[in-house]
Amino acid sequence: MTRKEERELAFTLIFEKIFNNEMTVKEIIKNAVEARLIEENVFASSIAQLTYDNRENIDGIINRYCVGWPVERLPKVTLAVLRLAFCEILYVPSVPVSVSINEAVEIAKKFSSQEDAAFINGVLGKYVRENEAE
Repeated sequence: MTRKEERELAFTLIFEKIFNNEMTVKEIIKNAVEARLIEENVFASSIAQLTYDNRENIDGIINRYCVGWPVERLPKVTLAVLRLAFCEILYVPSVPVSVSINEAVEIAKKFSSQEDAAFINGVLGKYVRENEAE
């Protein structure tokens, strides 16, 4: 599985978690593996779990940078993509920020729309520009 495919799998797990708040990320993964919908993947599983574990901080940043669009109002695909990208930017230093942003935009294009991809690019770009010095 390529890193791009792993990232898309992480996105689907994060997206699924939005709708299954009672289930843990591990339970979502276990069910998907048992149903043969996915193959277990360490990178995707760890990013999905890391995103969930840090969602309060990540959602706070999303709320700060999505002016007029609180987390509750964002389309679920957009929210899942932003959570994934911010997780990588904040907590996975081995992934270059530019890669996280580019992959987030590509996932949005694939699973949503060009407009959502542009929105995501703008939000992530603004965050990075304002936090580059840190």
